[in-house]
Formats: sequence, structure tokens, C-alpha cells
Amino acid sequence: MVDVLFLRHGKTKGNLEGRYIGRTDEDLCELGREQILSMDYKFPAEQVFSSPLKRCIQTAKLIYPDRTPIILPNFRETDFGLFENKNYEELNGRKDYQEWIDSNGTLPFPKGESTKEVSIRVESAFLEMMKICEDNQFTSIACIIHGGTLMSLMDRYAFPKRDYFEWQVKNGCGYTAEVEKVKDVHYRIRIIDRVCP
Repeated sequence: MVDVLFLRHGKTKGNLEGRYIGRTDEDLCELGREQILSMDYKFPAEQVFSSPLKRCIQTAKLIYPDRTPIILPNFRETDFGLFENKNYEELNGRKDYQEWIDSNGTLPFPKGESTKEVSIRVESAFLEMMKICEDNQFTSIACIIHGGTLMSLMDRYAFPKRDYFEWQVKNGCGYTAEVEKVKDVHYRIRIIDRVCP
């Protein structure tokens, strides 16, 4: 069993503006840095894992300055396609946006990823992370990722089960959990507590 802090990165300028920030590689904004530094996460981690995007790496280094994050490319955020770096005001009235809203987010993002594609990609990163933990006998880790990545991961593995959108968390928030192997290749994430500033 591995104790894990699953955490969404701190705020970026795009987050403050309500933008769909997926593949755009933004730094944390000053408010985001302050938010992370003001939190006392108190979660010991033998190793830290991160998305390759700057906002996650910067969050990881603020919380765990003495750890070098292992970067897992498939933990990157959803590809929002034509919605990337746009906010509601810029998308409101567009036919493709209204169709996506009407589908309750089940349609793929136009020229971007579908929920299923994200799930498959994120699962591969999670399995890679757990293999590294097993190979190195880590018992306590932190995983600094994105909102969509976190929702996808929890939807697939978390117990007790919830609706996909119920896993949504604010910047700097997440969950502490125990990850246990059930059978040879399957895992279950048992939520211990919600972490939020």
C-alpha cells in the first residue's frame, strides 16, 4: 500500500481568468505561489511525481523543495483543442461550445481530446507511477497534477465511487489517499481526506 497526496497545481493567470488551460504551459501566478506557500500540507513524501507542465513542477518544488519530481508526460492536462486558452465570454454563442455544454462534457473537445482518451492516457501514467513505487518500495508519495487529470484518475480508480464531475477540486486542493493493489494489475484509490486551502 502507498500513501498518496493527489494535488491540483496552484493558480495561474489563465485560471484566474476562467480560461481552459490545458496544453498551454503557464507559470504559477503570484497569487498561486502565495496560496501554495501559505498551505501547510504536512504530507511526508519519499518521492514526488508531476505533470511535465510548469505549473505542476513549480507547485511540487514549492511544497517539496528537497525533492526532484519524477516527470510523467501522460499526467499532462486535457487537450482542450479549439477551446484552449479561451474563457466562457469568448466561447459563449459558438455552436461547437454549446454542443459540448449540452453533452454535459461527454463530447470530445473540438480538435482536442475526449474523456476516454484522457482516461487511457492518465491511466498509463498512473500505472507507470505505481511501478516506480513498487520497484523502489516507496510507501508515501505526492502526485502534483491538473484538475482534469485528477478527475480522470479518481473516476477510474477511487473508492467510494462518485460522479466524474464530483471529483473536481480547486487549485491547490486534492485528496490524501491510500493506493492498494488488488489483483496483479489493478489498483484501488481509497480516499482518506480532502485537502483544500
